[in-house]
Amino acid sequence: MYRSKLASTELFTILGGFISSLLFLVLLTLIGNFQETCGMKTGWGAVILAEGVALIAAGTVHRVCITTCFLFSAGLLYEVNKLSGLILSKSDSKTRRVLA
Repeated sequence: MYRSKLASTELFTILGGFISSLLFLVLLTLIGNFQETCGMKTGWGAVILAEGVALIAAGTVHRVCITTCFLFSAGLLYEVNKLSGLILSKSDSKTRRVLA
């Protein structure tokens, strides 16, 4: 829909990669929640699938969008992993206090 606009300038091309990385984040959340609901363990398969879909979507806009999408997605994945570890460690410490 906005393909020609996103591919028109360098800044919009970077924006296209960022928007595709947000698609990665949404898909990763969707797949992870679905797997947890079904009782399956979430792993790298969800990350690879979500990244593949986001990179294909970015590739329909511009070749540079693929690179920027990958870089933004790697940054988002790092931050999500760090946030998840922080929240998990807080919940573990609360559980230990209650049990002790």
